Amino acid sequence: MRDDAGLQITPQVLLKAYACGIFPMAESADDPSLFWVEPERRGVLPMETFHVAKRLQRTVRQDVFEVRVDSDFDAVIDGCAAPAPGRRKTWISERIRGLYRDLYDIGHCHTVECWQDGRLVGGLYGIRLGLAFCGESMFTRERDASKVALVHLMARLKAGGFTLLDTQFVTPHLAGFGAIEIGRRDYQARLDTALGGIGDFFRLPAETRGADVLSVLGLV
Repeated sequence: MRDDAGLQITPQVLLKAYACGIFPMAESADDPSLFWVEPERRGVLPMETFHVAKRLQRTVRQDVFEVRVDSDFDAVIDGCAAPAPGRRKTWISERIRGLYRDLYDIGHCHTVECWQDGRLVGGLYGIRLGLAFCGESMFTRERDASKVALVHLMARLKAGGFTLLDTQFVTPHLAGFGAIEIGRRDYQARLDTALGGIGDFFRLPAETRGADVLSVLGLV
């Protein structure tokens, strides 16, 4: 369903859309309109079967990257919107940026960021809604940076009592962590349950060491 570019969408409207299992996208960075997406098959990353390869566990434990939370939203969304191998165009338009910036300003959009030598080298952002976290996009400029961000995110969600990590779609990157596809009705049932509580995204300190992250995930 396509949306008129002139229609005002408030943060509250956007959160209600997420609560109904719907999320917005744009055709391109230059597209002033957006369309609403409700996939027949939805990607989720179950916490109980989350998989972290041994080599990646070592990278996390060694704190190769300084991992921060909510320190530079604009830089993260710039990274997610930038061209990357296999992706010359982005769906992150100026209107999308503005919508998620509004959600960030009211505390419903979060980033997990990997820094190295003072440079942002990878990260992700998504929406917090009840006990659900809806992942939107991620990027990497150094090997494993986005993967480390995802591991830190999962530990943060587990520690905070979250029950659902929505990935929207399943990519080979996410499948390696255990992401699966479920039907629309199954997803909505899980989402409805998650909306019955409030997760604590900051139960873990903003800067948590890799060894502690792996401990939370039961990977010691």
